[in-house]
Amino acid sequence: MIYLLIAFGGAIGSVSRFWLSGLIGSRIGETFPWGTLWVNVTGCIIIGFIASLTGPEGRIFASSDSRQFLMTGICGGYTTFSSFGLQTLNLVRDGDWLRAAGYILASVVLCLVGVWLGHIGATYLNQSPGG
Repeated sequence: MIYLLIAFGGAIGSVSRFWLSGLIGSRIGETFPWGTLWVNVTGCIIIGFIASLTGPEGRIFASSDSRQFLMTGICGGYTTFSSFGLQTLNLVRDGDWLRAAGYILASVVLCLVGVWLGHIGATYLNQSPGG
């Protein structure tokens, strides 16, 4: 059942991301990815709020399934950057600054390298005969 809850939350988050990012892009312009930036920042605010409000010391009790629906499903579908932000915050709160910095650096560098490698691979396939 939890997989269905996460899938449903993911659908809500993905559609919300698509709608909001498009709305912002159409209003402000798309020469800079304002829509994506807005989604990433608001996703981080939302997951931080939910995690703290419904965590063990939070004001509102939420079942594990509810938290998974909200944070993994909706926030994860909305932006995985929110998960990155929460995990980094948890490392910092645990006093593990070195791992937090390593995670930030590795995430940014490896993801950019990954996008570049994917681009190189697709470019190769696009240029190969019979492709």
